[in-house]
Amino acid sequence: MNRVLIKNAKIVNEGVIFEGDVLIENDLIVEISESISAKSSDCKIIDAEGNYLIPGAIDDQVHFREPGLTHKGDIESESRAAVAGGITSYIEQPNTVPNAVTQEILEEKYQLAAEKSYANYSFMMGATNDNLEEVLKTNPKNVAGIKIFLGSSTGNMLVDDQATLEKIFSSTPMLIAVHCEDEATIKANSEKYKEEYGDDVPVTVHHLIRSEEACYLSSSKAIELAKKTGARLHIFHLSTAKEMDLFTNKIPLEEKKITAEVCVHHLWFTNDDYATKGNFIKWNPAVKTANDRDALWKALLDDRIDVIATDHAPHTLEEKKQSYLKAPSGGPLVQHAVVAMFEAFHQGKISVEKIVEKMCHNPAKIFKIEKRGFIKEGYYADLVIVNAGLPWGVKKENIFAKCGWSPFEGFTFKSRITHTFVNGQLVYNAFKVKNIRAGKRLLFDR
Repeated sequence: MNRVLIKNAKIVNEGVIFEGDVLIENDLIVEISESISAKSSDCKIIDAEGNYLIPGAIDDQVHFREPGLTHKGDIESESRAAVAGGITSYIEQPNTVPNAVTQEILEEKYQLAAEKSYANYSFMMGATNDNLEEVLKTNPKNVAGIKIFLGSSTGNMLVDDQATLEKIFSSTPMLIAVHCEDEATIKANSEKYKEEYGDDVPVTVHHLIRSEEACYLSSSKAIELAKKTGARLHIFHLSTAKEMDLFTNKIPLEEKKITAEVCVHHLWFTNDDYATKGNFIKWNPAVKTANDRDALWKALLDDRIDVIATDHAPHTLEEKKQSYLKAPSGGPLVQHAVVAMFEAFHQGKISVEKIVEKMCHNPAKIFKIEKRGFIKEGYYADLVIVNAGLPWGVKKENIFAKCGWSPFEGFTFKSRITHTFVNGQLVYNAFKVKNIRAGKRLLFDR
């Protein structure tokens, strides 16, 4: 039997921090108490005194690139980076190659993860203009949801047929997650800047091409359609102040039919950073202005925004070093997301309790994930120990993502993930990921 006793931790759960012990047996948390004594000699004891014990973070939006794009990343490499960053469960998107738009292709991804993943996993079913029949076969018990790209991004999975959208929204009982950017607006903006700059369009106008208006037009239409059809809608990676008026904090999360996510990079960077970071912070939707970032923080803290995620989407250095028009959008983030939010805690922007709510509890609630996202007896032992006073610098040698770079390179974080447990197994400790693929398929209480 696998027995681990974590002692003297500052346990963070459901808005409270209390000092205590947690006992793990096999893959479950079996006891939480002020003081627990080891019940047998084979029990491994970890003294977490002075450190936070949080539930493993659940990242509801990643792109791990397998199959078909494995030169950028794969399930093994990126899930290693995830557990090194305190993310113990992830939901991966369908724009791999081939796109996960049939039940067979979707299931093949699950089979790959069963062999390779260090973290718990789920994969979204992708919608297209002509695969409604396949979408409706998706099993709500073991698939996270349906993903629709309302703006084109990596993978060309744009759904732009209004009749098809209405059918998907009105036909599936499952959560529908959307990427919202208006394609016509982006194309018009792009042409305008190409006329001005020719082939040398600078990255500093990325947020003007993939503009506030492009985001607002698309997200407001998606919300209108969800209200009309009664669909369960979750909007990914919000990036503008204007969109914040579309969301409410007047009802509890469990009653919301329309929920919202913000990503770490939109909370961290602004368009001023394009001058130094260039394509390394080129994402879709674009990193926008300081005013937008401030509005995102405000909405996150007042509960109009429900989840913090990463949109982890690695590309190679060679791809990113191309000119702005050729360089793909996206970057690696899973390894640094939790410590980036702890950095915001040190800056007085957010409490540790709120970080846990937005990165652990709320993704579990929104997707109705079984027995994860909380530190509770009977729940899976997905746990992370964070030392909030142990600085470390991000450098090439300690980056786990296959692409080998990070937008945080050169930055020194004040907090460090010291231990990560997935299903009771200690998979990460002291900058080393152990060769234990402990991840399980996420199941959903639907």
